[in-house]
Amino acid sequence: MTALFDPAGVVFGPDGLVTAIVQDPTDGRVLMVGWMDREALDATVASGDVHFHSRSRRRLWRKGEASGNTLRLVGLELDCDGDAILVTADPGGPTCHSGARSCFDDPDQPTGPADQTPGFGWLDALWRTIDQRSRTRPLGSYTASLLAAGVDATSRKVSEEALEVVLAAKDDAFAESVAGERAETQASLAAELADLVYHTLVLAAERAVPPEAVLSVLRRRHRPDEGP
Repeated sequence: MTALFDPAGVVFGPDGLVTAIVQDPTDGRVLMVGWMDREALDATVASGDVHFHSRSRRRLWRKGEASGNTLRLVGLELDCDGDAILVTADPGGPTCHSGARSCFDDPDQPTGPADQTPGFGWLDALWRTIDQRSRTRPLGSYTASLLAAGVDATSRKVSEEALEVVLAAKDDAFAESVAGERAETQASLAAELADLVYHTLVLAAERAVPPEAVLSVLRRRHRPDEGP
């Protein structure tokens, strides 16, 4: 959960409720708006599944309890007045009762697999986890153990994973050159790239370089209108 979130700072309305806006951390899409009372907020924090207060049924409601389309808590943030909560959560399926991904989507416009694929925005959720491990250093955490080992260990892992990426890429290129089956080599390359991205983010955390600093450099270098 977001470190700056303080449940004591929530300003509930006269009816005991506060607005809860649910956002997908992968791309920032608003999925739904609901209401929480103290019971729903406490249940959300305790269980990791997003709960609401159902005004129509006048009871605690765990999102997805009937449909199975749960919302797994990623973080909570208060607005400046404390009377609205931004809930980031990983959806376990379509959030809207209509079957749409978001309650703000047109239910008559079907979504395909490409619409459900997490984009680069999901790296923000990964970074939040790494950052949290950096601050709390929980026992048994691989990330925490890497960070505790210092810059030499984290840098060495990035170097090792970069080499693994090169080797996996060459294996895939060879499979392509002989018109071979590439499912296995591409899966291997994807796994090695994932390891490299993860360990690079861990190194960034160890050196206290936030991803925003890296993205700022990339934005400055980006020249979309340049020709080949």
